[in-house]
Amino acid sequence: MSHPFAPSGAEVDPRQFQRFAAFYPFYLSEHSNRNCRRLHFVGSSLGLLCLAWAVISGQPGWIGLGLLLGYVFAWIGHFGFEKNKPASFKRPLYSFLGDWTMYADIWRGRVSL
Repeated sequence: MSHPFAPSGAEVDPRQFQRFAAFYPFYLSEHSNRNCRRLHFVGSSLGLLCLAWAVISGQPGWIGLGLLLGYVFAWIGHFGFEKNKPASFKRPLYSFLGDWTMYADIWRGRVSL
């Protein structure tokens, strides 16, 4: 997908970003489809619920399920609606931080569902 700051038709390599603050606008541009953002939000919420249940129940296997659900919902959003590859394939840490920053920004009303 083209980035709004890239020359017309140019692909942006997420590995080029040296700081998360520079990466995050790119991350949001890769989540322009509302259904993709909604699926990310649902997956992240389920991930948090699984984490909470792992702590409450003392069963750490729920953490793995939470991670799995989070990524499955996100990837459905990307491949099914956004029609792009998740940046997590090339920039996993920044993408993980982007997921949670976008999640918080949705709760704050800065990013729409």
